[in-house]
Amino acid sequence: MYRVKGQTGEWEVVMGLEIHAQVISNSKLFSGAPTSFGAAPNDNVALVDAAMPGMLPVLNEACVRQAVRTGLGLNAEINLTSIFERKNYFYPDLPQGYQISQFQFPIVGKGKISIDLLDGGTKDIGITRLHLEQDAGKSLHDQHPQKTFVDLNRAGVALMEIVSEPDISSPEEASAYVKKVRSILRYLGTCDGNMEEGNLRADVNISVRKPSGPLGTRCEVKNVNSLRFIMQAIEYEAARQVEILESGGQITQETRLWDAAKGETRALRSKEEAHDYRYFPDPDLLPLVLTEAYVDNLRKDLIELPDHKKARYQDVLGLSAYDAAVLTAEKARADYFEAACYDRDPKLTASWVINELLGALNKSGLDLDQSPVAPAALGELIDLISDQTISGKIAKDVFAEMLESGPGSKRGARDIVAAKGLQQITDPAAIDKIVAEVMTANADKVAEYRSGKDKLFGFFVGQVLKASAGKANPDLVNSILKKQLQNG
Repeated sequence: MYRVKGQTGEWEVVMGLEIHAQVISNSKLFSGAPTSFGAAPNDNVALVDAAMPGMLPVLNEACVRQAVRTGLGLNAEINLTSIFERKNYFYPDLPQGYQISQFQFPIVGKGKISIDLLDGGTKDIGITRLHLEQDAGKSLHDQHPQKTFVDLNRAGVALMEIVSEPDISSPEEASAYVKKVRSILRYLGTCDGNMEEGNLRADVNISVRKPSGPLGTRCEVKNVNSLRFIMQAIEYEAARQVEILESGGQITQETRLWDAAKGETRALRSKEEAHDYRYFPDPDLLPLVLTEAYVDNLRKDLIELPDHKKARYQDVLGLSAYDAAVLTAEKARADYFEAACYDRDPKLTASWVINELLGALNKSGLDLDQSPVAPAALGELIDLISDQTISGKIAKDVFAEMLESGPGSKRGARDIVAAKGLQQITDPAAIDKIVAEVMTANADKVAEYRSGKDKLFGFFVGQVLKASAGKANPDLVNSILKKQLQNG
């Protein structure tokens, strides 16, 4: 368990996260304005978003559908009746002076997800609720030396706020939780999870206490937009609170910002309670009432999610827990693996996807959708290994050339192998001849081996493979060498 060491002993850290996920939809939550990223300032703004007098919100059913699907993916209760409320506060980029959100009666209730721990275990994290709300606009402070500009493109964009229980107790668990939620959203296609564009961000509620003591006063670190920053903010804020408490001070419940440049949190405002926002049902929106049939139809259409896919990879395909976790962490990885693995050895395919392909892409700074090697092309290379046309060592050389050739190349693995004459030598007589030549050239080593220096066997294997330009079948080399060396 993660503990913060202070002068008076160890302190536990207790956390809950609020993840704000932008809903994938063509238009906003209550208007027909587009949601495309990168538009010119104030291009994606309807009269409703700008809070023009007399404009009434109309609920976007596509956003409702996405919220319900997400709730099902979080193993959560779907509330058939939910209510939109006005959350009153002032921001320059919030034209209405209130945010249409949900509080007492959200669309999704309690649920839970399982996260993978560093020690190989798992832990369940409770979900308190998921509610729909509209985003605010954006204040631009760097466009003019004396003025702040306002861009309302994001105003009214649909957000899902996913609130966890205070079940998270370390920076690593917080990171794993955000990764898991992000993975589920991306599998479902309800949020693209792009933290750089602000489509997924987290508020971290942090408190500290003596082991097994009562919960401490929490502070909320607002709008953290990367996993690294989430972990750094937790470490800093927990240490800050411990230092205050051990010096005899008290923690003030407040909202704080993470300053990535300085590596510290700083106070933004005192933390409001729910009654400070003066929530009340939005008079322009009727209660949202769903039917059991509507929810059941969405449940039937759900795709296989990460946990189920991971279990299947282990139980049916025989993959290790680690390999299954890596391959199912992102839907794109799982899709690539399954395409490459079709009618092939799952373990061999998993090894090549994880160790060779993902390793090469990471080194090149490429995403999987930019891979120069398509799943079918990798599958062809794996076939050549499986039928012993080439050895694993030669396969790596072929793979390197495939990476350089790119997806547009008409030369596949078989073409490369044929053009370069890389076919594996599987004729026992041919290998027997190479072994004999190596033993003759190293008669002194042969004598040493036969006198008891068994470790020299690896030397002979290397020499035979070198003499065959790496083409000799390793299994045949081993068996023939053993026989020849023992026949002296």
